[in-house]
Amino acid sequence: MNLPADVQNIISILESNGHEAYAVGGCVRDCILGKVPHDWDITTSALPEQVKALFSHTFDTGIEHGTVTVLMHGIGYEVTTYRVDGKYEDGRHPKEVTFTASLEEDLKRRDFTINAMAYNDSKGLVDLFGGESDLQTGIIKAVGDPMERFTEDALRMLRALRFSAQLGFEIEADTYEAIKKLAPTLERISAERIQVEMVKLVTSDHPEKIRDIYDTGLSKVFFPEFDVMMECDQVNKHHIYSVGEHTIVSMTLAPADKVLRLAMMLHDIAKPACKTVDENGQNHFKMHPVKGAEMARDFMRRLKFDNDTTDKVCILVKNHDDRPEITPRNIRRLIIRVGRDNFDSLLAVKRADCLAQSMYHREEKLAYIDAMEKEYHKIIADEDCLAIKDLKVSGKDLIQMGVPQGQKIGEILKALFDEVVDDPNLNNRDYLLKRIEGMVK
Repeated sequence: MNLPADVQNIISILESNGHEAYAVGGCVRDCILGKVPHDWDITTSALPEQVKALFSHTFDTGIEHGTVTVLMHGIGYEVTTYRVDGKYEDGRHPKEVTFTASLEEDLKRRDFTINAMAYNDSKGLVDLFGGESDLQTGIIKAVGDPMERFTEDALRMLRALRFSAQLGFEIEADTYEAIKKLAPTLERISAERIQVEMVKLVTSDHPEKIRDIYDTGLSKVFFPEFDVMMECDQVNKHHIYSVGEHTIVSMTLAPADKVLRLAMMLHDIAKPACKTVDENGQNHFKMHPVKGAEMARDFMRRLKFDNDTTDKVCILVKNHDDRPEITPRNIRRLIIRVGRDNFDSLLAVKRADCLAQSMYHREEKLAYIDAMEKEYHKIIADEDCLAIKDLKVSGKDLIQMGVPQGQKIGEILKALFDEVVDDPNLNNRDYLLKRIEGMVK
């Protein structure tokens, strides 16, 4: 295992001053998997004040938990004293931590065996709980008693599913059963922490692992709409899956982009609420995209997503089922409605949605999306007017022609824009100035 020079330097300085020190946790796991770690954490027998005394550039990041950040060449490395966690009274944080001189005690408190390994060049790999073997066999397994680990921090249950999705691993049976038993305790965890784990899961190589969110009962806590989707069938020639299974399949068919995967996860969220059954026993889901955009926004607010991500996802949910006749005017209107920056995403959503349906008219549906994309690219290449700012006249022109500042200017520009969207050839300055003259007389 090749440690970066800065990490090796920190470990060497600590060791040369009589302390133990190791790279620990996820960085060791990633190295064994042949991946490049995102960051490097170091664990040591040195107390925080001893660490601070040995390095010239440090700052306190979690001093009460023994963590000091050491700066090397502008990069921060978290150095944490071996510790034993006290009693977890809220299912999130230990009431207190106690520093220890034992690496084994420190590793025992960690969540999963694959994250409870340490390494330095002098001692090699320290693997007290079979983490390397679990990496080789593709297993997510709690360190020690999984009921204890998940009682300490309920977020670990969701982390287990997230690691399973990111690594393509299975969850060990006792660990999985403990998640099912303790799933309701996830309610103690903040929406922000849940959001982080969910985004990592849905953007992973195995977004289908979201099925385990339902199977374990975790979704009941923060995403009950998903339970309803999983239990809602679709008796309809266009579908072969339940709403939930269709959603899962569609997620696997979309690029691993946060907005796209979230849009696929939520695109049919309102189908159960909009479901009707006709006289032939066939299901229909009229207006589900509009209702879905409202429900998607509620979900994303619940998990404290930022406004930009929320808006983009809700636009895609609302418009995912739009099927206008392919004409330049209609596609221009759709681009304006969705936003030019979101249109490629809309096409990706439509394709994933289509490919997760039955084979009924699939070729025709895909050909329709291809035609929409072709018309979209032509409109962009022709530089058609897609926003009021693209008009060959502006509010300044109207003011110079005697239109007083205020609402009237916006109304005139909107009327001109509507004309130009219908016929781009009308985006001609002379023509538009004449139109304005006629409007202000």
